[in-house]
Amino acid sequence: MTSGRQLLFAEHAYLPQGWRRDVLLEWNDAGILTAVTPDSPVPPGSARASGPLMPGMPNLHSHAFQRAMAGLAEYRAHAGDNFWSWRDLMYRLAARITPEGLEAIARWLYVEMLKAGYTSVCEFHYVHHALDGSPYENAAELGQRVVDAASQAGIGMTMLPVLYQYSGFGKREPRPDQRRFVNTPQALLELLLTLRRARPEHGALAYGVAPHSLRAVSHPALRALLDGLDAHLPGAPIHIHIAEQTGEVDECVAANGARPVAWLLEHFDVDARWCLVHATHVDEAEAAALAASGAVAGLCPTTEANLGDGLFPAQRYLDAGGWIGIGSDSHIAVDWRSELRLLEYGQRLAQRQRNVLASATRPQVAERLFDAALAGGARASGRAIGALEAGCRADWLVLDSAHPSLDGRRPDDWLAAIVFCEHGHSPIAEVHTGGRCVVREGRHVDEARAYAAYREALARLRV
Repeated sequence: MTSGRQLLFAEHAYLPQGWRRDVLLEWNDAGILTAVTPDSPVPPGSARASGPLMPGMPNLHSHAFQRAMAGLAEYRAHAGDNFWSWRDLMYRLAARITPEGLEAIARWLYVEMLKAGYTSVCEFHYVHHALDGSPYENAAELGQRVVDAASQAGIGMTMLPVLYQYSGFGKREPRPDQRRFVNTPQALLELLLTLRRARPEHGALAYGVAPHSLRAVSHPALRALLDGLDAHLPGAPIHIHIAEQTGEVDECVAANGARPVAWLLEHFDVDARWCLVHATHVDEAEAAALAASGAVAGLCPTTEANLGDGLFPAQRYLDAGGWIGIGSDSHIAVDWRSELRLLEYGQRLAQRQRNVLASATRPQVAERLFDAALAGGARASGRAIGALEAGCRADWLVLDSAHPSLDGRRPDDWLAAIVFCEHGHSPIAEVHTGGRCVVREGRHVDEARAYAAYREALARLRV
C-alpha cells in the first residue's frame, strides 16, 4: 500500500445506488474518499470491514448545551404546558453554563452522536456571552469551546453562530434571561470572523450563520447579516427556526401580514443554502413553494414531539420534491433511527395508514427516508458528506452482522429492520470519520474521560 492511500474492502456497502457487493473504499490522508468501487476483487493485504458499511448520518440541528436538561422538564408546570414553559427552564440552564461546562457537555454529546451513527453536526450556537451578558474578552470564547469539543470527539461540524436581537415580533426588548444570546448583525459577524481566525475551516469544519427566527431578528438586521456573510463566506449555509409553533405563526401574521415561511420566501432569495428548521406549520402553498426553492426542511421529530409542536406535512412536501434532513435539536433522543421512525409514525397516526412516506418509485420507506436525510443533511451542512462516493468525507458506519436486525435477513431488508425494529442494543459496531475509527465495539475511543468531564459539569450546574 502506498503512502497517503488507504484501503478498506467490504462485502456489503450502502452506496447511492443501494446495497452493493464487494466494495473497495480508497481514501487519502486528508480523510477524503478518492474511489469507491463495487464488484471489486480483494486487493492483497487490504483491511476488511467486519460488517456491512453505511454512510454516517448528518445531524442538521443541535443545541449542545440542552443535552444537560434532557428529562428535567417532564412535569406539568401549568394547565397550558407547551414549548413556551419548556423554554423558561432552558433559559435558566443557559444562564448558568460556564465555558468549561459547555465544552464538557458538548464533547459528551458529540461522543453520544458518534456512537449513534451521526458523523457530522450543524451546531446552532446561540449562547455567546458571559453570565452577566457582557462579551468575553475573546468574543468567540463559547463558540471556540464547542468547536474544540467536536474536534476532540472526532465529529465533523458546521458551526452556525446565531443572531438573536429581540424577544418577539415588533422588536420587543430582550428578556433579562436572554442576555447571553443578544448581538447586533455586525457583532455577530465579527464573532464569526474571530472564530474562523482561531479555528480555520478544514475537512471536518465549516461555518455559516443562523438568524435565530423571524421573531428574534428584524428584517433589516437579517438583510445586513446575509450581506455581511456573503462578503466573507459566499454560499455558506444559512439556518433559521421557523413556524415551529402555532403561536409564532399567529404573531407573524399579526406583525407582518403573512405566515412565516411565506413571508421569508417573499422577502429573501431562499435557495439550496438555506435550512428552515422545523417549518412544522406550513400550509399547502408554503409547502409547495418551500419544496420548489431547494431549501432543506430541518425536521427534528423527537424534539417536536416532546414539545408538542405538531406534525410537518411530510408526505405532501416529499411528493413535491422537497428536501429534508433530520436533527436531534434539544437531544431528548440522540439517535437518527428514532428520528426517522417517529417521522414516519407521526404520519401513520395522523393518517391511519402504513408506510405513508414510501412512494411509487421508492416502496421501501426506510430507504427513502434514509437517503433523503443523508442528502438533505449534507446540503444543510455545506460539506461533502452523506454518501460513500469519491469526493466525500470518509465517514461510515460498520454494522454488526450478528445483530438480530441483520442476522439471517437479506440486504434489502437491513435498513427497514434497523430503523423500525428495536432489538435492544445498537446495530452499529464501529464509526469512522475522516477514515479514522472513533467508535469500536460500540464504545467511543475517549468515552471514559468525556463522560467523567460531563458528570462533573452537571454536578456544578445542579449545585
